[in-house]
This record gives sequence, C-alpha cells and structure tokens, in this order.
Amino acid sequence: MQQEYILHNDEFIAIDEKILTVKNRGFRYGDGLFESMRMTGGKLKFAELHADRLQAGMNALKMDGGIFFDEYFLKQKTAELCKKNKLKDNARFRLSVYRDADGLYTPDTNKSGYILEASAVQETGYGLNKKGLIINVYDEITKPVNKLSNYKTSNSLLFVMAGLYKKQHRLDEAFILNQNGFLCESISSNVFVVYDKQIYTPALSEGCIAGVMRNIVMQTAKANGISIIEAQINPEVLNEAEEVFITNASSGIRWVMGYGRKRYFNEITKSLSAMLNAL
Repeated sequence: MQQEYILHNDEFIAIDEKILTVKNRGFRYGDGLFESMRMTGGKLKFAELHADRLQAGMNALKMDGGIFFDEYFLKQKTAELCKKNKLKDNARFRLSVYRDADGLYTPDTNKSGYILEASAVQETGYGLNKKGLIINVYDEITKPVNKLSNYKTSNSLLFVMAGLYKKQHRLDEAFILNQNGFLCESISSNVFVVYDKQIYTPALSEGCIAGVMRNIVMQTAKANGISIIEAQINPEVLNEAEEVFITNASSGIRWVMGYGRKRYFNEITKSLSAMLNAL
C-alpha cells in the first residue's frame, strides 16, 4: 500500500506521523482557519478566490504571513502534494492554517504555520446529485454574527453539534440559523432558496461563510441573466419554496428534495449546475 503524505510548513510528512504537540494553538484554542479546495482535470479550481478569502481571514485573525498564501502558493503546493501522493487529476484538499506561537489565550507572536491534506476524487466535474437531500433546521445552538462569521475558522463546535443532530435524525444535511433566528447556512455549504421563481441566499451580513462556490454561482447566474437576491431569510420560507439547493467548493451544487413533509423541484438547480460545469 502506497504511503500517503501531507505538507507541513513546506515539508512532506507521512500522514501517520505525529507532527503537532499539545501546545499547538489550533488544538488548544481553535486558533486558525482552513480552506477546502478542489482540483479538476489537474487544475486547482478558483485558486484566486480561495487565496483572497484565506488572506482576508488571516488578516481578520491578525495572523502574519498572509501575503505568502497567494494564488501561486495554492497552485504550487497542491500540485506538489498531488505528485508526491501519485494522485491523478482530480483531488480534494484541506489547507489548515494555525497561529504557530506559544502563550496562553494571548499568543507570544502571530507567526503562522500550515498543514495541507489531499484525497482522491473520482468525479471529473461537479455532477448534480441524483437523489435529492433530506434536510431539517438545527436550532439548538445558533451562529453569532460578527467580523469572523464569514471565514472558515477552526472553531467549529457549532457545526459538529449540528452534524450530531443530522446523524441522530438520519438527515443528509442540517441548516443552521444565526443569532437572530434567520437562515444562515448548512453544516458544509451555503444555502439558496427559490421562492416565487426568484432565487434568494442569506446575505453575508447574516453571518454565513463567504463561500467560494457561493460567489461563483452568483457570478454565473448574473452572467446568464438570472437574478439572485442576498437577503435576510426567515426559515418559514422553506415550507413555501419551490426549490432549495446548497453549494460548496468541493461538491459544487446539490439539490434538496425534502424538508419535513415538504418536497421540492430542481429545475432551476439543474440549469445552474449545467452552467457551472460549462465554465
């Protein structure tokens, strides 16, 4: 069996080797952030947008070194790791960036470190799921709306708890509300709702992740004359909507089939998925 590797601060490390200590701030305090990325046909998709969000997140967390995590860095390091692991042209990546410093809550420095992981993907494009997702709303814990809400930080307990709810209720996905009780996002994706033939998605001011695929879908829709409105969305609209779909950089667009007894169509979702794959 071939040995798998990760990249840790520019050094290849066997995936089963121990590389972090109990002093690591990502482990201790969730002091970091991450990017989930996709390579298709040997090309890292939307590298510039991933770099922009990562650098903005590092700046928001006051972490040094953001300037080095640019589009060139992402393309180069993902290609190197693919070659080392003998992966083919399609892969998923997780880039975790953490504050590499001593100290308790107050860090001694703001130096950053990173870990890049890769896994193989069979699909060559963003295929639309054949079977629609069954979802429900997780409302036991809500998401705060603040200056860090739009970034994928390592502090992910809300999403872990929502994942346990999803598992307990045998769902495919769970939707998360913000502190004001409005739709925010799902465990792993941004949310879009088609109501009265108009597409809506929670505005960034509602506290959702500033998703790369969210951005791409909105740009693609606009280029094809389709309007998407960023808004404050009451979860009650899920009972009246015609379609619901979710998006992320790893899977593209996935359509939702059911919410409770409500069932949805996927006509507009299919159309957007076709446009996405035509890019």
